[in-house]
This record gives sequence, structure tokens and C-alpha cells, in this order.
Amino acid sequence: MENNIFELQYAIDTFYFLVCGALVMWMAAGFSMLEAGLVRSKNTTEILTKNVVLFAIACTAYMVVGYEIMYDGGLFLEGIAGGENLTKDALAASAANGFGGDSVYSSASDFFFQVVFVATAMSIVSGAVAERMKLWAFILFAVVMTAFIYPMEGAWTWGGKSVFGMFSLGDDFGFSDFAGSGIVHMAGAAAALAGVLLLGPRKGKYGPDGHVNAIPGANLPLATLGTFILWMGWFGFNGGSVLKLGDMASANSVAMVFLNTNAAAAGGVIAALIIAKLMFGKADLTMALNGALAGLVAITAEPSTPTALSATLIGAAGGALVVFSIVALDKMKIDDPVGAISVHGVVGMWGLMAVPLTNSGATFGGQFAGLLTIFIWVFAASLVTWFVIKAVMGIRVSEEEEYEGVDQSECGIEAYPEFVSTK
Repeated sequence: MENNIFELQYAIDTFYFLVCGALVMWMAAGFSMLEAGLVRSKNTTEILTKNVVLFAIACTAYMVVGYEIMYDGGLFLEGIAGGENLTKDALAASAANGFGGDSVYSSASDFFFQVVFVATAMSIVSGAVAERMKLWAFILFAVVMTAFIYPMEGAWTWGGKSVFGMFSLGDDFGFSDFAGSGIVHMAGAAAALAGVLLLGPRKGKYGPDGHVNAIPGANLPLATLGTFILWMGWFGFNGGSVLKLGDMASANSVAMVFLNTNAAAAGGVIAALIIAKLMFGKADLTMALNGALAGLVAITAEPSTPTALSATLIGAAGGALVVFSIVALDKMKIDDPVGAISVHGVVGMWGLMAVPLTNSGATFGGQFAGLLTIFIWVFAASLVTWFVIKAVMGIRVSEEEEYEGVDQSECGIEAYPEFVSTK
């Protein structure tokens, strides 16, 4: 009887893990639509191609190399239990070395849930380098990022391994990042920042007198759809990180995480819209969209311990912060077409540092130590990788190709051919 109950819990937890992983996978569609809506029409096909290809690369590279680095998971996920006569011990042994803990689920489901997180981190890079990066340079970086750079910092955090044998972020500092404000989002932004600094801004973005020229996106309805898809997918992102559902305490925790995730996103929208109105005199839709995402990123580090009101305030702080950050980066001539560095990087830092406000088990010192470790590693490793790619094959398209749009030069297909003149 006890074994039957355990098998049922195993099935429920595994199924829940897989459904949440599918929700996170759906975020790839959200990133695709958001980025396609915020770039100019002449660059739409290329950015969609990047999002499809990076997902495929992340799934393959993380399976072959990354999962082993991060969790000692093995190439073919050995040790997956199966069959009808499973004992409790056999089921426990089948759990992956990753999230693990006292949760028991198929190690295949653990890998699936982990790999969609990897793809999310790489998706952040796509938008920041849009409209002027060579497609194959981006693809090459995606291989390195998903196979090595991300798994290394993931091993030091969720994987519980020491940082180059020197110290443990979890044991020595008590670093906590529930679902990845720093491990996923800030890491993706750090990699994006390194690429943007080497890549330079788009032509015409900044005037000689320091004036910032707005370059509107081609399709704001598409960008709005992408934001709602991401908002929905985030329930799997944060909710799945509870790791289990098959008991009363876990079910209550999942419900609270869903509630706080939604509250933070709403707070981010409201704050961003108000700040945009005060600063620009208009209700800026793009700032509202980024405010929603900022609220989601902010609560991702700890969505289980705040009250709903606290989560709303944490998200609102992220929504306000993202507006100031986007304006500040533009003044520094750091050109990010979709605001990814601000949303995922700057607000990801805020999310990490907000954890001790509601989680008594975390400290500001420990959070800062984890923040620095992740950022320095990912930024430095990415900068070296981008530099090598630049030296070998170049990372930026020609000025003529940028003017005509990278759809033609990189993909040979236009996203909206009926709206261009025929030759």
C-alpha cells in the first residue's frame, strides 16, 4: 500500500514537472513574438530564425555536455527507472542529481525542465544583439553559452558545486535563487552585455551630439502577444521550481508561487506605466510590456515566501527600475533594441537582493556574493567568446547589409514581402 501511494506521488510529481517544463518551453514563442514585434520589419525573419535555432542548439548542447557539467547528469541520462515493479528505493534512486532533494521524479523530466531554462537564458541574448549581428556568429556563441558558460555557473549554484574548488555559494554564503533571477536571467543579460559592447550600436541610433534616436518596432500587437505568452509561461518557470505537487504542503506552495508571480507582474506594469507617464508625458506601451517582464524577473528569485502585497511591491520596484535602466543605458550608448539587459540583468540583480526581505534564511552578503560570482563569470567568459568569434569570422554585418535589413543578407527571406516594392 505504501509503495502504491509513493508510486502515485511519483507519477503526479513527474507529470507536474513535465507540464511546467512545457510551459517554460512555450516562453520561446513569447520571446520570438516579443523580439519580432520590437525590431524593424526588415529584421524579423532573422530574429525568428535565431529563436528557433537557439532552442534546438540549447537542447542538444545541454544534453551532450551541459547537463553533465551542471549536475553530473550523463550523456544519455542513465539510471532512469522504469517498469511496473518499482520500489520506493528504486524510485528515489531514479531522481536526477539536479533539483533532487527529497523530491522524487523521473530524471528525464528533470533534464527536460532544466534544458528549457538554458534556452531561456540564451533567448535573452537574441533580442539585445538584434538588427546588426551575423546569424552564424550568434549560433556559434549559442553553442558555447549553452554547453559551457551557463552550466558552469549553474553547477556552482543549483548544482551545489564549489566555485573552482575555492568556496561554495550555498554552504559558505547561503546564496538563494529560487527559480533563476540571477542564475538564468542575469546570466543571459551578462552574456548579452558582453556581446553588445563588442558589437556597438545600430547605425543612426545615437546622434553626434549624444541625442538618442528612437527606432520603433514594427509590430506592437505582436510584442504584446509575446509578453502575455511569457507571462503565462512564467507560471511554469516559477511554479515548476517548487519541484513537486503530490502533497498538501507542496500544493499550497505552488498556489502561493502562482499568486505571487502574477501579482509581481501586475505591479511591474502599473509602476512602469506611471514612471513612463511622469518622465515622457505619455503612456508608453513598450515600457509597460517591459514592466510586466521586470516584475516577473524580480519575483523569480523568491516567489514562495512573500505575501501577495509584498510580491506586488517587489514587482513594482522592478517595473520602475527597468524604465530608469533603459534610459540610463541609452545615455551610455549601450544599444539594446528590446531592453533585455535592463529587464533581465538590472532587475535580475534587484530580484536577488530582494530575497532577504522576505526569506529569513538568506542574507544580503550571501546574495551579493552570488550575484558577483555569476555576473563576473558569465560576462568575462562571454566577452572572451565574443572576442574570439569576432577575430575569426566577425560578428557584425556590413553597413549596407544593416541598412537593407539582415533578413535579406542572412536569411534571403522577407517576413512581410507584400509590403516591399518588387524589383
